[in-house]
Amino acid sequence: RLIMRFLKKKTSFDFMRLGNSAIVFSVVLILASIVSLSTRGLNFGLDFTGGALIEVGYPTAPRISDVRENLASAGLPDAVVQTFGAANEIVVRIPPRDDESTDAELSTVVLQALQQGVEGDVEMRRVEFVGPQVGEDLTEQGILAVVYSLIGIFIYVMFRFQWRFSVGAVAALIHDVIISM
Repeated sequence: RLIMRFLKKKTSFDFMRLGNSAIVFSVVLILASIVSLSTRGLNFGLDFTGGALIEVGYPTAPRISDVRENLASAGLPDAVVQTFGAANEIVVRIPPRDDESTDAELSTVVLQALQQGVEGDVEMRRVEFVGPQVGEDLTEQGILAVVYSLIGIFIYVMFRFQWRFSVGAVAALIHDVIISM
């Protein structure tokens, strides 16, 4: 009953009163996003840059700082180490390397480095390698997919409603994408 009484009240919110403030806030966010993108760039994941991802399981939870030190001493100072799932599971991401080592040699070096100072066996659960050419192709295809989807949304809204609405819909989507990036 209380909810129904609340819904019976006639409510009136003046959203347009805040229109100019919202536009200024939106422009500031877009400019900050563009400046951030131009100075810092995008932080692409392994799928787009190439490299190796190795998931391992420890018998007990390791200290991440020790794991990083072991990898650095094995010649992998740029490896990114994170816990994954449980505290005894970690993921090691290694950017593409210029040396001539094979993927199997790299996974062996990583496993030996991770085994240092650990009682029990370190279990290798997953190993993935992505070449830089594949990553470059995925980046290009991802950008094209976004462009094609914006064009498709524009055309659909243009035919379903009016062309003015399609311009607004696509502008809102571009706004959201730029701020999210």
